Amino acid sequence: MSFDNALLATGTVAEIVVLALMLRRNMWRMLPLFCVYIAWGALTDITNAAVLYKMPAAFNRTYFMEMGPDSLLQFGVLIELAWSVLRPSRKLLPRGALPVLAGLVALAGLIIWPLAGTTVPPNLSPHAQLFVHFQETIAILRVVCFLVMAGFSQILSIGWKDRELQVATGLGFFSIISLLVAVLHSHQLWQDASYTWLDRAASISYLGTLTYWVVSFATKEQQRKEFSPQMQQFLLLMGGGARAGRIALSDLPSERPRKRIK
Repeated sequence: MSFDNALLATGTVAEIVVLALMLRRNMWRMLPLFCVYIAWGALTDITNAAVLYKMPAAFNRTYFMEMGPDSLLQFGVLIELAWSVLRPSRKLLPRGALPVLAGLVALAGLIIWPLAGTTVPPNLSPHAQLFVHFQETIAILRVVCFLVMAGFSQILSIGWKDRELQVATGLGFFSIISLLVAVLHSHQLWQDASYTWLDRAASISYLGTLTYWVVSFATKEQQRKEFSPQMQQFLLLMGGGARAGRIALSDLPSERPRKRIK
């Protein structure tokens, strides 16, 4: 078995172990999209292995076909993580908070889009460049998500034993390595065999992420703490402001003419 095939097989086994641990810990209740994402990764790895064995020439086409659903799932996972972090005080949030949160993540992606374009390798077809551009945008979003959650962990009352931060840490580590590899590819700083080893470095980093998740998910999650007083006050202000706005709108006189009562 070649080194690349061994990496693929080891990663697939690790994904299956991570999925089994998540099901055992009932993480599918808290992070269902993340469970689907890991299951999708295992399924696509098995598919890619079969394609490489039977139809090697079709591998690139199959890979790019998988990139679209994979990126959409990752976008959904980021929204799910942010929503799960707010779990202890969701009742303080105004109605429609989840769509607003999804819109904020999408807005962050639009801001990151031009920056991600600098990491796209120039030697790809226009169609492939679009897919890679979208994937690199999601990768930068994953890094931003990790940095925000880690940087504001005290305010959000989350620690390294909380599932949300464990998931974000794994995604952040893998994304940073992937972005470094993409930058080196796009600037053509490495040639020939070095390209292969750069891609292998990205695969090894993903395997390291899976290993971290196996160790993390094998332990029992600590009970989530309540938000800090500062965060609770902020959420109360948001919820109160939204409710006040709805009350004010409901008190406005109607512009429709009313019938006179005779």
